[in-house]
Amino acid sequence: MTDSRVLAIIPARGGSKGLRRKNLCPIAGKPMVAYSIEAANHCSLVTRTMVTTDDEEIADVARDYGADVPFMRPQELATDLTPTEPVLQHALAYVETEEREQVDVVLFLQPTDIFRRDGILNKVIQPLLDNPALDTCFPGFPTHKNYWRKGKDGVWFKLADDIAYGPRQTREHLYREDTGIACASRSHVIRAGRRVGDRVEVVAYPELATFIDVEDDFTLWLAEKAVSEWEFPVNE
Repeated sequence: MTDSRVLAIIPARGGSKGLRRKNLCPIAGKPMVAYSIEAANHCSLVTRTMVTTDDEEIADVARDYGADVPFMRPQELATDLTPTEPVLQHALAYVETEEREQVDVVLFLQPTDIFRRDGILNKVIQPLLDNPALDTCFPGFPTHKNYWRKGKDGVWFKLADDIAYGPRQTREHLYREDTGIACASRSHVIRAGRRVGDRVEVVAYPELATFIDVEDDFTLWLAEKAVSEWEFPVNE
């Protein structure tokens, strides 16, 4: 699949409750949505970067930073309760139906997750180009922590209970799904209204800053500190 078309889609609506106008909030002097646009534009495997938004100001900023905004997202797909999947599905349908452009792989980037480096976008796209059996590839944060869940019967149980207790250095890792950092899926997965297909590969991405998902004043402050003072090399 050397000539595959890879479409990066960045959903960035105008409304938000936890942090007003969050997608335009400045982080180290740059609007937050710009970080995802620049990450996609710097990725050698991405052939087009698109922002789907219902907001004219976000659309203008997105274009200024080099993204395509070929349509304004319908209001019914821009509510507080709208899942990501139909937004991606709508954007892909526009490209394939209205523009008649072939898309092989869709790369989803969440604008509130800005801490991408070590070529992580290429690392999640390349496995799909190399292995036609794969549906989806995304980063996973390796953790040795234990996770528990309460069952329907009210009894708590440990997830992955086959992983025994022991020193951190000797324990098998669990992997936290970080599809907001990057999620590459074949177009048929997105057309079906899904984000992740059945055949998945997880790329270990042990970057501590990925826990900063900018959704409120505190995480915005953390992101600002990480970029401006810690000098986190985003989009490296």
